[in-house]
Amino acid sequence: MNALRLRRAAVAVAAAAVLPFSLAACSDSGSDTRSEAGAEASAPAAQENAPTTGTDTAADGPFGPACASVPKDGAGSFDGMAKDPVATAASNNPELSTLVAAVKQAGLVDTLNNAENITVFAPTNDAFAKIPKADLDKVLADKDMLTKILTYHVVGQKLTPKQLENGSFETLQTGTLTTEGSGEAYTVNDSSKVVCGNVPTANATVYIVDTVLMPK
Repeated sequence: MNALRLRRAAVAVAAAAVLPFSLAACSDSGSDTRSEAGAEASAPAAQENAPTTGTDTAADGPFGPACASVPKDGAGSFDGMAKDPVATAASNNPELSTLVAAVKQAGLVDTLNNAENITVFAPTNDAFAKIPKADLDKVLADKDMLTKILTYHVVGQKLTPKQLENGSFETLQTGTLTTEGSGEAYTVNDSSKVVCGNVPTANATVYIVDTVLMPK
């Protein structure tokens, strides 16, 4: 009888000794599970709050001081011009009316509208006004000369602002024009400034400039 009580006491002592370790193990397992669950829950939140590294910049769209005068809607707006080929798009911009008249005079409307993936450096009305009237009238009356001047403003590829930073490009007239600058400030042939650049049309990118370019 005494031996039985001793065995029961020994079992109770052993159980008492083992129980804390069992409870601790369960507690640690629960903590690990909760920690893992917390880490998994925080991962999506961290991803959502992570900074983006997109490459969009202001230069991805039209830029320059003269862009402010472009209508907000209609055929002459940026959205409207993007739907039309370049000569047609230019005809909807009142600031390019002299250029459009010259293009018509030279018979280049279809040539420009049917070209693919070109860049046009488009002089404003004020750019043409810098030329003495007698000289401008003489150019407009000479179709061959006018064609050479106008095709000198056209490059046979679409140029991005990045390409203008330090560029040299052959024109449709077979001459070469150079560009330089950065950000939203670019010049062509060291003198003509881009006043509204990176304007999309259906078949071309347009850089509106403040000075007529003369073939070199």
